[in-house]
Amino acid sequence: MKRRGIGTRVARSAAKPRALAGIPILVGRARHQASALSAELRKHGAHVLEIPFIEIREPKSFVALDRALKDIANYDWLVLTSVNGVNALWARMKKLRISNGKLTHLRVAAIGPATRKAIEKNGIKVNVVPEEYVAESVVQSLRDKVEGKRVLLVRAKVARDVIPRELRKAGADVEVVEAYETVVPTSSRVELRAALRRSSSRAVITFTSSSTAKNFVALLGNRRPSLENVTFASIGPVTSTTLRQLGLPVHIEAKEFTIPGLVQAIVMSRPG
Repeated sequence: MKRRGIGTRVARSAAKPRALAGIPILVGRARHQASALSAELRKHGAHVLEIPFIEIREPKSFVALDRALKDIANYDWLVLTSVNGVNALWARMKKLRISNGKLTHLRVAAIGPATRKAIEKNGIKVNVVPEEYVAESVVQSLRDKVEGKRVLLVRAKVARDVIPRELRKAGADVEVVEAYETVVPTSSRVELRAALRRSSSRAVITFTSSSTAKNFVALLGNRRPSLENVTFASIGPVTSTTLRQLGLPVHIEAKEFTIPGLVQAIVMSRPG
Protein backbone atom coordinates (compact mmCIF):
# COMPACT_ATOMS: atom_id res chain seq x y z
CA MET A 1 0.00 0.00 0.00
CA LYS A 2 1.41 3.36 -1.04
CA ARG A 3 1.82 5.92 1.73
CA ARG A 4 0.29 9.32 1.23
CA GLY A 5 2.31 12.46 1.67
CA ILE A 6 0.80 15.74 2.79
CA GLY A 7 0.87 16.90 -0.81
CA THR A 8 -0.70 13.81 -2.39
CA ARG A 9 -3.54 14.73 -4.69
CA VAL A 10 -6.93 13.22 -3.87
CA ALA A 11 -9.61 12.80 -6.57
CA ARG A 12 -12.71 14.89 -6.02
CA SER A 13 -15.77 15.87 -8.02
CA ALA A 14 -15.83 19.05 -10.06
CA ALA A 15 -16.94 22.02 -8.02
CA LYS A 16 -16.66 25.76 -7.85
CA PRO A 17 -13.17 27.01 -6.94
CA ARG A 18 -12.74 27.14 -3.19
CA ALA A 19 -10.28 29.09 -1.08
CA LEU A 20 -8.16 26.06 -0.11
CA ALA A 21 -8.61 24.09 -3.33
CA GLY A 22 -5.62 21.81 -3.80
CA ILE A 23 -3.93 22.87 -0.54
CA PRO A 24 -2.61 19.86 1.44
CA ILE A 25 -3.28 20.26 5.17
CA LEU A 26 -2.13 17.96 7.95
CA VAL A 27 -4.50 17.73 10.94
CA GLY A 28 -2.80 16.50 14.11
CA ARG A 29 -5.70 16.43 16.56
CA ALA A 30 -6.50 13.33 18.59
CA ARG A 31 -8.14 10.77 16.33
CA HIS A 32 -11.61 11.07 17.87
CA GLN A 33 -11.52 14.88 17.54
CA ALA A 34 -9.99 15.35 14.10
CA SER A 35 -13.20 15.03 12.08
CA ALA A 36 -14.63 18.47 12.92
CA LEU A 37 -11.52 20.36 11.80
CA SER A 38 -11.00 18.10 8.81
CA ALA A 39 -14.60 18.52 7.66
CA GLU A 40 -14.39 22.32 7.80
CA LEU A 41 -11.13 22.36 5.85
CA ARG A 42 -12.54 20.02 3.20
CA LYS A 43 -15.53 22.34 2.74
CA HIS A 44 -13.01 24.88 1.48
CA GLY A 45 -11.41 22.38 -0.87
CA ALA A 46 -8.36 21.34 1.19
CA HIS A 47 -6.76 17.92 0.80
CA VAL A 48 -6.67 16.75 4.42
CA LEU A 49 -4.40 14.13 5.94
CA GLU A 50 -5.06 13.10 9.55
CA ILE A 51 -2.13 11.94 11.68
CA PRO A 52 -2.75 12.32 15.44
CA PHE A 53 -0.05 14.12 17.42
CA ILE A 54 -1.91 13.48 20.66
CA GLU A 55 -3.72 10.60 22.35
CA ILE A 56 -6.19 10.97 25.22
CA ARG A 57 -6.02 8.40 28.02
CA GLU A 58 -7.56 7.85 31.41
CA PRO A 59 -5.40 9.03 34.32
CA LYS A 60 -3.38 6.47 36.22
CA SER A 61 -5.62 7.08 39.22
CA PHE A 62 -9.14 8.46 39.71
CA VAL A 63 -8.69 8.88 43.47
CA ALA A 64 -8.61 12.70 43.49
CA LEU A 65 -11.45 13.08 41.00
CA ASP A 66 -13.63 10.55 42.80
CA ARG A 67 -13.02 12.24 46.13
CA ALA A 68 -13.98 15.64 44.68
CA LEU A 69 -17.13 14.26 43.04
CA LYS A 70 -18.26 12.60 46.26
CA ASP A 71 -17.73 15.95 48.01
CA ILE A 72 -19.27 18.02 45.20
CA ALA A 73 -21.96 19.49 47.46
CA ASN A 74 -19.25 21.51 49.22
CA TYR A 75 -17.96 23.28 46.09
CA ASP A 76 -19.25 26.59 44.74
CA TRP A 77 -17.67 26.68 41.28
CA LEU A 78 -16.79 24.08 38.63
CA VAL A 79 -14.24 25.14 36.00
CA LEU A 80 -13.71 23.10 32.84
CA THR A 81 -11.04 23.96 30.28
CA SER A 82 -11.59 21.43 27.49
CA VAL A 83 -14.11 19.14 25.86
CA ASN A 84 -11.89 16.23 26.90
CA GLY A 85 -12.28 17.31 30.53
CA VAL A 86 -16.05 17.49 30.16
CA ASN A 87 -16.24 14.03 28.62
CA ALA A 88 -13.95 12.54 31.26
CA LEU A 89 -15.88 14.15 34.10
CA TRP A 90 -19.28 12.86 32.97
CA ALA A 91 -17.88 9.42 32.21
CA ARG A 92 -16.64 9.23 35.78
CA MET A 93 -19.93 10.54 37.17
CA LYS A 94 -21.73 7.78 35.28
CA LYS A 95 -19.30 5.22 36.68
CA LEU A 96 -19.92 6.47 40.23
CA ARG A 97 -23.67 6.82 39.59
CA ILE A 98 -23.62 10.53 40.43
CA SER A 99 -26.55 12.34 38.81
CA ASN A 100 -26.61 15.84 37.33
CA GLY A 101 -28.81 16.84 40.22
CA LYS A 102 -25.72 16.82 42.44
CA LEU A 103 -24.25 19.64 40.32
CA THR A 104 -27.19 22.01 40.05
CA HIS A 105 -26.02 24.22 42.93
CA LEU A 106 -22.71 24.92 41.20
CA ARG A 107 -21.80 27.92 39.11
CA VAL A 108 -19.96 26.65 36.05
CA ALA A 109 -17.23 28.26 33.93
CA ALA A 110 -16.17 26.96 30.50
CA ILE A 111 -13.05 28.12 28.68
CA GLY A 112 -14.81 28.49 25.32
CA PRO A 113 -17.87 27.72 23.19
CA ALA A 114 -16.93 24.12 22.39
CA THR A 115 -16.49 23.33 26.07
CA ARG A 116 -19.74 25.13 26.92
CA LYS A 117 -21.59 23.13 24.25
CA ALA A 118 -20.23 19.87 25.67
CA ILE A 119 -21.32 20.82 29.20
CA GLU A 120 -24.78 21.92 28.10
CA LYS A 121 -25.15 18.72 26.10
CA ASN A 122 -24.85 16.96 29.46
CA GLY A 123 -27.71 19.05 30.82
CA ILE A 124 -25.84 21.58 32.97
CA LYS A 125 -26.08 25.35 32.61
CA VAL A 126 -22.87 27.32 32.01
CA ASN A 127 -22.64 30.65 33.83
CA VAL A 128 -19.36 32.05 32.50
CA VAL A 129 -17.55 31.88 29.16
CA PRO A 130 -14.70 34.41 28.80
CA GLU A 131 -14.36 36.76 25.84
CA GLU A 132 -11.09 35.11 24.81
CA TYR A 133 -10.74 31.36 25.10
CA VAL A 134 -7.51 31.14 27.09
CA ALA A 135 -6.68 30.61 30.77
CA GLU A 136 -5.87 34.27 31.37
CA SER A 137 -9.32 35.30 30.21
CA VAL A 138 -10.96 32.67 32.44
CA VAL A 139 -9.14 34.24 35.39
CA GLN A 140 -10.25 37.71 34.39
CA SER A 141 -13.87 36.56 34.18
CA LEU A 142 -13.80 34.89 37.61
CA ARG A 143 -11.43 37.06 39.64
CA ASP A 144 -14.13 39.14 41.35
CA LYS A 145 -16.54 36.19 41.83
CA VAL A 146 -14.54 33.60 43.75
CA GLU A 147 -13.26 35.17 46.96
CA GLY A 148 -14.02 32.78 49.82
CA LYS A 149 -15.43 30.20 47.39
CA ARG A 150 -14.42 26.59 46.80
CA VAL A 151 -13.49 26.01 43.17
CA LEU A 152 -13.11 22.62 41.48
CA LEU A 153 -10.89 22.75 38.39
CA VAL A 154 -11.09 19.60 36.25
CA ARG A 155 -8.32 19.32 33.67
CA ALA A 156 -5.54 17.24 32.09
CA LYS A 157 -2.67 15.81 34.09
CA VAL A 158 -0.25 18.34 32.60
CA ALA A 159 -1.57 21.87 32.11
CA ARG A 160 -0.61 25.48 32.69
CA ASP A 161 -1.07 26.66 36.29
CA VAL A 162 -2.43 30.11 35.44
CA ILE A 163 -6.00 29.44 36.59
CA PRO A 164 -5.35 27.85 40.01
CA ARG A 165 -2.50 30.25 40.83
CA GLU A 166 -4.42 33.42 39.98
CA LEU A 167 -7.74 32.33 41.49
CA ARG A 168 -5.96 31.51 44.75
CA LYS A 169 -4.53 35.03 44.69
CA ALA A 170 -8.13 36.24 44.34
CA GLY A 171 -9.06 34.43 47.56
CA ALA A 172 -10.49 31.17 46.20
CA ASP A 173 -9.90 27.72 47.65
CA VAL A 174 -8.99 25.86 44.46
CA GLU A 175 -8.89 22.08 44.11
CA VAL A 176 -7.21 20.85 40.90
CA VAL A 177 -8.08 17.30 39.83
CA GLU A 178 -6.81 15.23 36.94
CA ALA A 179 -9.51 13.72 34.72
CA TYR A 180 -7.38 12.56 31.79
CA GLU A 181 -3.87 12.69 30.40
CA THR A 182 -2.42 13.36 26.98
CA VAL A 183 0.38 11.21 25.58
CA VAL A 184 2.45 10.98 22.41
CA PRO A 185 0.92 8.41 20.02
CA THR A 186 4.15 6.69 18.98
CA SER A 187 2.27 4.80 16.28
CA SER A 188 2.10 8.12 14.36
CA ARG A 189 5.89 8.53 14.12
CA VAL A 190 6.56 6.55 10.94
CA GLU A 191 3.51 7.92 9.13
CA LEU A 192 4.33 11.53 10.06
CA ARG A 193 7.95 11.35 8.93
CA ALA A 194 6.91 9.66 5.68
CA ALA A 195 4.25 12.28 5.02
CA LEU A 196 6.71 15.13 5.60
CA ARG A 197 9.27 13.58 3.27
CA ARG A 198 6.64 13.43 0.54
CA SER A 199 5.03 16.79 1.30
CA SER A 200 4.71 19.58 -1.22
CA SER A 201 5.92 23.13 -0.60
CA ARG A 202 2.27 24.21 -0.19
CA ALA A 203 1.63 22.01 2.84
CA VAL A 204 0.03 23.39 6.01
CA ILE A 205 0.24 21.78 9.45
CA THR A 206 -2.38 22.71 12.07
CA PHE A 207 -1.75 22.95 15.82
CA THR A 208 -4.74 23.14 18.16
CA SER A 209 -2.95 23.12 21.53
CA SER A 210 0.47 23.34 23.12
CA SER A 211 0.36 19.56 23.54
CA THR A 212 0.01 19.01 19.80
CA ALA A 213 3.05 21.25 19.22
CA LYS A 214 5.20 19.48 21.83
CA ASN A 215 4.16 16.04 20.62
CA PHE A 216 4.82 16.95 16.99
CA VAL A 217 8.43 17.69 17.90
CA ALA A 218 8.64 14.52 20.00
CA LEU A 219 7.36 12.44 17.08
CA LEU A 220 9.96 13.92 14.73
CA GLY A 221 12.82 13.06 17.08
CA ASN A 222 16.36 14.29 16.57
CA ARG A 223 16.53 13.79 12.83
CA ARG A 224 13.91 16.22 11.59
CA PRO A 225 13.00 16.24 7.91
CA SER A 226 13.12 19.68 6.29
CA LEU A 227 10.22 21.90 7.34
CA GLU A 228 11.44 24.99 5.53
CA ASN A 229 8.56 25.20 3.06
CA VAL A 230 5.80 24.07 5.42
CA THR A 231 3.23 26.57 6.73
CA PHE A 232 2.49 26.33 10.47
CA ALA A 233 -1.04 27.30 11.57
CA SER A 234 -1.82 27.89 15.27
CA ILE A 235 -5.16 28.08 17.04
CA GLY A 236 -4.05 30.94 19.28
CA PRO A 237 -1.30 32.80 21.17
CA VAL A 238 -0.60 30.14 23.81
CA THR A 239 -0.03 27.48 21.15
CA SER A 240 1.98 29.97 19.10
CA THR A 241 4.25 30.70 22.07
CA THR A 242 4.89 26.98 22.52
CA LEU A 243 5.72 26.56 18.83
CA ARG A 244 8.25 29.39 18.99
CA GLN A 245 9.78 28.01 22.18
CA LEU A 246 10.29 24.75 20.29
CA GLY A 247 12.10 26.60 17.51
CA LEU A 248 9.23 26.41 15.02
CA PRO A 249 7.71 29.32 13.11
CA VAL A 250 4.12 30.57 13.29
CA HIS A 251 2.84 31.67 9.90
CA ILE A 252 -0.89 31.70 10.69
CA GLU A 253 -2.61 32.42 14.01
CA ALA A 254 -6.36 32.37 14.58
CA LYS A 255 -7.93 35.58 15.87
CA GLU A 256 -10.73 33.60 17.51
CA PHE A 257 -9.18 30.70 19.40
CA THR A 258 -11.55 28.00 18.14
CA ILE A 259 -11.64 25.42 15.37
CA PRO A 260 -13.82 27.68 13.15
CA GLY A 261 -11.43 30.54 13.95
CA LEU A 262 -8.43 28.47 12.89
CA VAL A 263 -10.13 27.45 9.64
CA GLN A 264 -11.02 31.08 8.92
CA ALA A 265 -7.43 32.18 9.53
CA ILE A 266 -6.12 29.55 7.11
CA VAL A 267 -8.71 30.51 4.50
CA MET A 268 -7.88 34.21 4.83
CA SER A 269 -4.15 33.55 4.48
CA ARG A 270 -4.67 31.56 1.26
CA PRO A 271 -1.51 29.48 1.78
CA GLY A 272 0.45 28.24 -1.21
